[in-house]
Amino acid sequence: MISEELAGTQLFTDFDKQEQERGITIFAANVSMVHDFEGQDYIINLIDTPGHVDFGGDVTRAMRAVDGAVILTDAVEGVMPQTETVLRQALHERVKPVLFINKVDRLIRELKLTPEQMQERFVSIIRQVNLLIQKYAEKEFAERWLVKVEDGSVAFGSGYRKWAISVPYMKQHNISFKQIIELSSQQRDSELVKMAPLHKIVLNMVIRHLPNPEEAQKYRISKIWHGDLESDIGKSMLAMDEKGPLAMIVTKVVPDPHAGIVATGRIFSGTLRRAQEVKLIGQHVTRRVQQVSVYKGPQRIQMEEIVAGNIVGVVGLTDAFSGETVCEAEREIEPFEAIKHIFEPVVTKSVEAKDPKDLPKLIMFLKQVSREDPTLAVKINEETGEYLISGLGELHLDAKVERPLRDKDIDIIASPPIVIYHETVRQLSPEVEGKSSNKHNRFYVTIEPLEKEVYDAIAAGKIETENVKKYLKNIIPKIVEYGMARDEAKKIQDIYNHNLLIDSTKGIQYLNETMELIIEAFRNVMNSGPLAHEPCSGLKIKLTDAKLHEDAIHRGPAQVLPAISDAIKQAMLHSKPTLLEPVQTIRIDTPEEIMGSAMNLVQNKRGQVVDVKTELGAATIQAKLPVAEMIGFESQLKSNTGGKGFYSLIDVTFEKIPEELKDPTIKKIRQRKGLADTQV
Repeated sequence: MISEELAGTQLFTDFDKQEQERGITIFAANVSMVHDFEGQDYIINLIDTPGHVDFGGDVTRAMRAVDGAVILTDAVEGVMPQTETVLRQALHERVKPVLFINKVDRLIRELKLTPEQMQERFVSIIRQVNLLIQKYAEKEFAERWLVKVEDGSVAFGSGYRKWAISVPYMKQHNISFKQIIELSSQQRDSELVKMAPLHKIVLNMVIRHLPNPEEAQKYRISKIWHGDLESDIGKSMLAMDEKGPLAMIVTKVVPDPHAGIVATGRIFSGTLRRAQEVKLIGQHVTRRVQQVSVYKGPQRIQMEEIVAGNIVGVVGLTDAFSGETVCEAEREIEPFEAIKHIFEPVVTKSVEAKDPKDLPKLIMFLKQVSREDPTLAVKINEETGEYLISGLGELHLDAKVERPLRDKDIDIIASPPIVIYHETVRQLSPEVEGKSSNKHNRFYVTIEPLEKEVYDAIAAGKIETENVKKYLKNIIPKIVEYGMARDEAKKIQDIYNHNLLIDSTKGIQYLNETMELIIEAFRNVMNSGPLAHEPCSGLKIKLTDAKLHEDAIHRGPAQVLPAISDAIKQAMLHSKPTLLEPVQTIRIDTPEEIMGSAMNLVQNKRGQVVDVKTELGAATIQAKLPVAEMIGFESQLKSNTGGKGFYSLIDVTFEKIPEELKDPTIKKIRQRKGLADTQV
């Protein structure tokens, strides 16, 4: 698709101006291409995804659309935290990995390693990748999906220099590793490219080792779709029947200045045709498809129809959002499982338009951007009227919100980054009574901390939290496995924001009719706790008793919601409440001689050094730092290490805030939100 001279430098899939300026991928880009393998033509639907952790949401969404992934590691840097993150995302969606070790030319030219040293390095990288596959893959896939040099599921090469090699290709074409090293060290790259062209080796590896959609859908559908596999649509998706009913999931939406909204999606069953009427299940609307197209990087090539197993660009689905399920207009199918990113947004900024007349434009833009990228959460603070946008990091907010607004000439005032805390409790509360204002209904509630194993399992996405009532049968054994008593697990009414609502009452009349309202009140408090109106996390709330009026008119929302909310808030205040602060586990890479200044910086920011390794004059430090102290960390690290240190994110967790910081932090948050000094 691109000329040989420009390959390696053209940035064909980084066609956005901002991506070229920053030198990183920000948006996932699609290409569908035909590749000839052993005399047969194959179509490969490829998505190029970002490598920076702040844009990991694009990777999560792309994983839903594909069945296999080429994991890219750097021969010099080895397996980085982001390698682990993307592998975790891929394996969570049952996407099979193969491995490409890039920048091998640097080992030959810069580090001047001997063939034996290079082999050692490759073996070490492959071992680390396989350990991650064993750690994150489900048992049935862990052994089958390990990558191996001998079968060609690992390839080596240099993307920039356009050559690559794999063991089967070397055997087939009688090429030795010695020849490769010789040609590369003598900078005879053009000869090397003729002998072992990168595109051939990588695309051969994709066809040989990554599954055909027909194969993949047999084991992927049960993971990403919770409907009845014996139904028409279930069978059609398992068989990838292009004549069956339509089932497609939208994984990306982007505005196109000429065509309007373009939705990108993967068709799992049926055929999508131009002018067809389709239903968007989440939005409950019917829309007519105006165009269907395949992608060629920045261009879209229009087609009359596209069959199951392909990735498609659709114009006409104006209300679509990432994660939306699309089916035929005359039938309703069970929606696909929501696409969940493994990290929650931890950095928030409040934005307002400088000029009030820009406000409608700003609102339109924020609505649009939260549909395009669900890892950007947009909230309107009802009390202060500010727009709060939360993202995965400062760069995420800058690249996806602040910069596009500047490009559109909408002037905004953005606050310094705000950190979102979680509220939790440390002990069991006494039983607290909540009375409705008409005194006819009484509810009794206790609160205690949720078992750590259960909390971790929910946070890791191992326990289903959508539609709890519907899937309770599947949830009970999993929760029991993580340490909760079976009797208690059977009584779960709702799981929300890592909190559980349990009905421990016995034989109370009318309680079933009131349960929807109780769940609504529980969710309201979990979104905005009593300490500082921050979200709650890690709570187990039990309804122990209730007295209800026999007449439904006397137990409506106005009576039940405040009674339950007050009872939960009072119970929290009686069970040693505290804040959890977001903590990032990071890896810092720096030359060994200036490692001390990087460690000092970590310790000055309430951080703790977890591990230090040194190898070949380079040091890697693993450390944990509170997000509140991480604002501006990158520039401080650069100045402390003379520009030679950089860091990458491994994980985000929530941990109890030090006791001496609890009250001042609560006070600061309450002042920022304009709340009274007393908690309720």
